[in-house]
Amino acid sequence: MSVAPGWYVDPADPETRRYWDGEGWIGAPIPVDATPPEGPPPPEPEPTPEPEPATPAAGAAAPTGTPTEPGPQTTWPGQPGGTPGPQPGQLGGTEQHGGHPGQQPGWPPGSGPPPGWPYPTWPGQPPPPRPHGLPLASFGARFGARLIDFGIVFLLNVFVNGIFVYWLVQEYATPLNEFWRRVEAQDRTTDPLPPAGDQAGSLVVVILLLATALWLAYEVPAMAANGQTFGKRLLRVKAVPVEADAPLGFARALRRWNTLGLPTLLWYCCGLGLLLQLIDALSPLFDHPLRQALHDKRAQTVVVQLPRTPDDRADTSGDTP
Repeated sequence: MSVAPGWYVDPADPETRRYWDGEGWIGAPIPVDATPPEGPPPPEPEPTPEPEPATPAAGAAAPTGTPTEPGPQTTWPGQPGGTPGPQPGQLGGTEQHGGHPGQQPGWPPGSGPPPGWPYPTWPGQPPPPRPHGLPLASFGARFGARLIDFGIVFLLNVFVNGIFVYWLVQEYATPLNEFWRRVEAQDRTTDPLPPAGDQAGSLVVVILLLATALWLAYEVPAMAANGQTFGKRLLRVKAVPVEADAPLGFARALRRWNTLGLPTLLWYCCGLGLLLQLIDALSPLFDHPLRQALHDKRAQTVVVQLPRTPDDRADTSGDTP
């Protein structure tokens, strides 16, 4: 790509402008808000060479037949007499990454690529992030831990909510018995089924409130203390804040739970709450690169896999703060 000569913002220092002569940067930079002069900048005066100290052999002619070795010459890629510069879209040099932006290999120090040239990017796929030196937990481990926790919460509901569920079944006994009678007798009547008992609606609300409270009491204190429920302990996964490897605290743990737990109260609305919880549970599959669920994003947490040995944590490549 050929760039016309002119004054451009220096990619290495956006606060200055420099003159691009079509092959390289020349002249001293000027402030970016200053009005550039017409044409190229005046040539910089060459430094006066320091006199060499006199030696006994000073002034003596070189021996006949001894060629004088040329001194080292410095040329930059893309300048007259130098090697060809990198092409657009290629990295300047054999190194693919590293160094300071604006001083890529193959370009003069502090100059960077010419205006309009793309900066080099990470070759291939970047390494997976390791928050606080720990790998991210897989979806399978997270899902397995959640199933274990749901099983524990279900057992708690059997003991606490069992009597209310029994009463609810009794309220629906009349319409259910009539429905099965019609199925067995192949009765094709279009008469509506008898209504449920008067207490059915109230019992559903009580059951959902108790189920939500039991889930909250089981998960929030454990997550606030060390970021792990019983299921997460078994599968060695842990929720930590994005910014630091520290306990979540009660406020953050509650904020994380209510995104997933409060929709339980909406199960009464044609299963709307269950749909919202399913979307939240599957959301880590579509989030990159930290695999955060919706409740993780709200609480600014990330779920990591705990090491089985101290060496597992020693590799901190790809760390994120």
